[in-house]
Amino acid sequence: MAGGWDDLRVFLAVARQGSLSGAGQALALDPATVGRRVARLEAALGAPLFRKSSGGYALTAAGERLTPHAEAVEQACARGEDAVRGQGDRLSGVVRVGAPDGCANFLLPQVVSGIVAAHPGLEVQIVALPRVFNLNRREADMAVAVSAPEAGRLTAQKIAEYQLVLAASRAYLAGAPPIRTLADLGAHRMIGYIPEMIFDKELDYLRDLGMDRPGLASNSVAVQHQMARAGAGLVVTHDFALAGDDLLSRVLAEEFALTRRFYLIRHADDARVPRMAGFAELLVSGMRRQMARTRGALTEGPGSEDAMSQQSD
Repeated sequence: MAGGWDDLRVFLAVARQGSLSGAGQALALDPATVGRRVARLEAALGAPLFRKSSGGYALTAAGERLTPHAEAVEQACARGEDAVRGQGDRLSGVVRVGAPDGCANFLLPQVVSGIVAAHPGLEVQIVALPRVFNLNRREADMAVAVSAPEAGRLTAQKIAEYQLVLAASRAYLAGAPPIRTLADLGAHRMIGYIPEMIFDKELDYLRDLGMDRPGLASNSVAVQHQMARAGAGLVVTHDFALAGDDLLSRVLAEEFALTRRFYLIRHADDARVPRMAGFAELLVSGMRRQMARTRGALTEGPGSEDAMSQQSD
């Protein structure tokens, strides 16, 4: 087959991205080169692999039949690369992890820094976006998510549970009306997600507080968190984000807490690639340890105090 794995790699990129430009961006090639590689592969196989339409490039029946074989070659190449790079128990190569920005900002930096310290040949890329990652299009090698996938050749492993809690800055609470029950929240500005941009049902929590829309909003939980630290109002944030925070204090700890879960989502075939399997194991165990540490810190640090004890009657 002309081009061998190189042409199959281009074929998979177009299949996953749905366009020549998207595939070119993923492969660092110009779209014209991508188009020539696809045409060369189609000529070698004697069959069209894509149908072009206004919506982009869609697989033909021949393309659909070729896909699992191309993916098998991709996996074999990844395993071969790992075998050549292998340095005993040390991992090497590139791993890209997608994660919602709360996890990516407040949890993964500590976890990943420990992993790369032990495996200096490993290059880890964290893609922090407030949306669901499409692993079938290879936007990432694996992803942390708050919901398990319902379709696709993917596996989901529960990592750990965490809580979404109510918090505000001490400066805000000192000058605001007292908060003794959830009913008192109506007198306060709430910071939350832009309703139309909530990307997972698990993050649609304002109804649990009896509210429809926040007074201040962002599609990024990290931005919401910083708004609260600036004294703009109350925020629902991750419990692990409060560990060691000297500005934010938890509010109504006994009345409000939402339990959520993190899952590690992976391509089913990647379990046979040592680099991916090894990194996944380290990521899960590291996240579990870090979340346990933050729970311990919350029982001792400044963020553990209930805001009601800081407000006068």
